[in-house]
Amino acid sequence: MSSTPRSRTSTCPWRRRTTSGRSRLGPPACPPNTMAADRVRHAIVTGGADGIGAGVVERLLSDGLGVVAVDVSVTALEELATRLGRPDALVTVVGDVAEPATWEKAVDTCHAALGPVGVLVNNAGISPKTDGRKIAGRSIPLAEWRRVVDVNLTGAFLGVQAVAPDMVDRQWGRIVNMSSQAGRTGTVVAGVHYGATKTALIGLTRAFAGELAGDGITVNAVAPGKIETPMMRGAVAESNEDFLRGIPVGHFGSPGDIAALVSFLAGDESRFITGATVDANGGSFMG
Repeated sequence: MSSTPRSRTSTCPWRRRTTSGRSRLGPPACPPNTMAADRVRHAIVTGGADGIGAGVVERLLSDGLGVVAVDVSVTALEELATRLGRPDALVTVVGDVAEPATWEKAVDTCHAALGPVGVLVNNAGISPKTDGRKIAGRSIPLAEWRRVVDVNLTGAFLGVQAVAPDMVDRQWGRIVNMSSQAGRTGTVVAGVHYGATKTALIGLTRAFAGELAGDGITVNAVAPGKIETPMMRGAVAESNEDFLRGIPVGHFGSPGDIAALVSFLAGDESRFITGATVDANGGSFMG
């Protein structure tokens, strides 16, 4: 993608200059919907074909956003598009988030079909297992380690780089990185590579939050606990049953539970929240 700097002219009516020449946001009393007409309302959601990603796509569509769903599965994306029935607002892109070309295609598709990108949800992730069980860290092949890092961490990094120019241009943006309880407490069902990348995503979130805050862009992470998704069903039943006994609310979460949280973080009312990691785990971790 082009590295040519874009204009950083602010459209925010309460963005001001200090005596030092640095920009700052004006008084908190300024209405949160002051620049609603200028704010970009289109999102890219990775890993968007099923599980949490599909739940997020459906929720953001219901919130009125146009959405580009990115996934490696052609079939799953086709099924999602058919089920949701929103050709006016949902566009799909097949690709691997670890590849820069996928991000170029996703952003270009959003521009052509919907408009500039205002929301990014980095949800794509993989958690390899053997016969439904985690692989001991000492036995993980280097190629598998690198693949998990490429998808779970590098993919999110590339995503932020790809969408940041649109958000900086409009001085508004929302980025949500999907971490995991495994990134907060260590891995029980998933492998070392999965836990390490989900912890690293929290660090990535904080670093970008500080870097982009001055441009009206918030960057937050969500750390789901056990959610009823294809990834969860890929683990052996006894592991899930053991995990369930440690959830105080007494049940697993649903993709809709996480999508509701993402919806808030992707909206106007979350403008004072950035660099945060929000846990959604039914009480199994209270950090």
